[in-house]
Amino acid sequence: MKAMLRGNESVAYGFKLARIKVFPMFPITPSTLVPERMSKFIADGELDAEFIPLESEHSAISAAIGASLSGARVGTATASQGLALMHEILFIASGMRLPIVMGIGNRALSAPINIWCDHQDTISQRDTGWMQFYAENNQEGLDLILMAFKISEDKRVLLPSMVGLDAFVLTHTMEAVDIPEQKDVDDFLGNFKPNYRIIDVSNPATFGSFVSPKYYMEFRYAQQFAMKRAENVIDEVFNEFEKKFGRKYKKINEEDTEDADIIFITMGSCTGTAREFIKMARKEGKKIGLIKLTVFRPFPKEELRKALKEKKVVAVIDRNISPGFGGAVYGEITSSLLNMENPPKVLDFIVGLGGRDITLNTFKEILKISEDAMKGKAREINWIEVDKENVEKEEIK
Repeated sequence: MKAMLRGNESVAYGFKLARIKVFPMFPITPSTLVPERMSKFIADGELDAEFIPLESEHSAISAAIGASLSGARVGTATASQGLALMHEILFIASGMRLPIVMGIGNRALSAPINIWCDHQDTISQRDTGWMQFYAENNQEGLDLILMAFKISEDKRVLLPSMVGLDAFVLTHTMEAVDIPEQKDVDDFLGNFKPNYRIIDVSNPATFGSFVSPKYYMEFRYAQQFAMKRAENVIDEVFNEFEKKFGRKYKKINEEDTEDADIIFITMGSCTGTAREFIKMARKEGKKIGLIKLTVFRPFPKEELRKALKEKKVVAVIDRNISPGFGGAVYGEITSSLLNMENPPKVLDFIVGLGGRDITLNTFKEILKISEDAMKGKAREINWIEVDKENVEKEEIK
């Protein structure tokens, strides 16, 4: 069935189709429409689930942990400051190996207060042990929610997942979305069968207990090992999803890369703008290609090493900033290419923070700097369309 859905609604439909049993929540812009739609599904009898309104995002993720430990399939949604408030509990969900799935309306962090899009919120949680997926459009938002449950619940993985949708660009914008048939999703996902001991009042146990230095590192290594195993599981689930529903997903999506000297690397909704710019530039004889990252954790290091072999310049489009260094995706890619024979020149482009538009002109400037890099003239870290001169003058005062 085709329907016009906002990105938040596509996440809610993903949860509904997955037949989650518990939805703990605290509403926060720009993901509020997810709990609104979930409450309607449940109130109208379309979904048999518990809707739990709570007093904070910290409590929402804590309730998600309790519900998952009871043996329920659990989904929730948040954004920005709400995700930041969850920070300490995110480690607990992952450390206890609970396959919770969250939809995130990617939004800037304050101060100053800003409700528009960038990826700082989820990028700041990259080390909590959650898998991370990023949607280019609303169809991917729904599909990735479904696949995230299947990947997270696989006994070889048992790690929670985040699915990011760019604030307002996706969360509040309507697009045509193919909503799968419930019976097909049931066949794809199956019933949730916990692969771990669950809470049982007749057989009490301690969960998330104290551990000494003698064993703590083994727990952390188990998470790392599970992330590594998730790489193959993700490929398997993506392939199975394509066979079932006809939509193809890969950790990295390559377009026009075969003959390209310059590769743009994107994540999220700006991919569409980059794609259109590259189409126009190639008509002018520019050898540019595109790689879209769909999976950020586990990071697709080997796929990128293979795709970037013999390329001259890699332009990383970062919608986040790690102050004192550069963009996080840039850091991941540069480290992934270590010890590579004749590695490409990797450039970082900080763009679109706080919802600033990423336009064709943005990519025009990125291309110019990338071409300069082929002549040995470019800086590694580049802030695009920023009034650096006036900012620096004020800072010096």
